[in-house]
Amino acid sequence: MLTTFALTLTGLVLFYLAVSVKVVRQGYQYTIERFGRFTEVAKPGLNFYPAFFYAVGRKINMMEQVVDIPGQEIITKDNAMVSVDGVVFFQVLDPAKAAYEVSELYVAIMQLATTNLRTVMGSLDLDETLSKRDEINARLLSVVDHATNAWGIKITRVELKDIRPPADIVNAMGRQMKAEREKRANILDAEGARAAEILRAEGQKQSQILEAEGRREAAFRDAEAREREAEAEAKATQMVSQAISEGNPQALNYFIAQKYTEAVAAFATSPNAKTILFPVEATQLIGTLGGIGQLAKDALGTETPPPPAPPPPPRRGPFGQSQG
Repeated sequence: MLTTFALTLTGLVLFYLAVSVKVVRQGYQYTIERFGRFTEVAKPGLNFYPAFFYAVGRKINMMEQVVDIPGQEIITKDNAMVSVDGVVFFQVLDPAKAAYEVSELYVAIMQLATTNLRTVMGSLDLDETLSKRDEINARLLSVVDHATNAWGIKITRVELKDIRPPADIVNAMGRQMKAEREKRANILDAEGARAAEILRAEGQKQSQILEAEGRREAAFRDAEAREREAEAEAKATQMVSQAISEGNPQALNYFIAQKYTEAVAAFATSPNAKTILFPVEATQLIGTLGGIGQLAKDALGTETPPPPAPPPPPRRGPFGQSQG
C-alpha cells in the first residue's frame, strides 16, 4: 500500500511540474496572471510558473501584422463618390498594454483606420485623391499611429490598395485626358510651325543683310572709282589749263581730239546703226591728231624744224614768159 501511495504521489508531482512549465514560441509573448491579476510577461522559451497560482492570460503575437480595411464608399470634397480599400501594418511593442488596454485589438485598429480614412479623403477633391496617394498614406499613418500609441502598438505602414471612381467620372476623365493630349499635340505643332517661320525669316533677314552689305560695298567701290576718275580728270584739266596759260595751245587740241575719238567710237559700237554719216571733214580730224603729235613732241622736249618756205612764184613778162 505504501508503494501505491508513493507512486501516486510521484505521479501527482510530475503532473504538477508538467502543468507549471510554460513553453513560449518564438515571436510570441504570454501575459502571466496571478489569481486573475497581471504580474509579468513570459518571454519565448521555457518558463516555470506554479500551477493553480499562476496562469497564462493572453498570447500576444509580437510579429508585424496586417489588418485589411474593407471597401468604403467615401464622398470627396467636390461631392464625388469613390470606393476605397486599404491595409494597415502594425506591430505590438508592449504586450501588456495590447492585452489589457483595448478589447479586440484587430477590430479596434480596423475601425480607427476606416474612420480616419473617411476624414482624410473627405477633405480632398477627386483629382487630389487620385494624384496624392502618398500624401494620404502619410496622413493616415500619422493619425492612426498617434491614436494607437496608448495600446502599446506601432503602426508601421498604411497603404491604399485601390481607389475606384464611378464609371461616368472615369469616362469623363478619359475624354479629358484625350482632349489634353490633343491640345498638347496642337500646341507642339504650332510651336514647330512658329519655329520654322522664325528660322525662315531669320534666313531671309541674313540674306537681305548680306545682299545690302554687298550693294553698299559695291557702291562704295564705284564711288571711290568715280572719285579717283574725277581726281584724275581734274588734275588733267588743271595741267591743260596750265599749259594753255603758258602759251601752249596743243594741250587743248589733245583734249578735243580725245573727246572726238570717244564720240566716234560710241557711234561705231551703237547696236542701232549699221551705217554712220559724219558731217565733218577728214582734215579736221587729221589736224587734231597732228596737234596731239605736236603735244607729245613738246612733252618729250624735241623740237621739229619749221617746214621750208615754198619758192616764190615765177614772174611773168608782159608776153606771158616767165622771168628768172
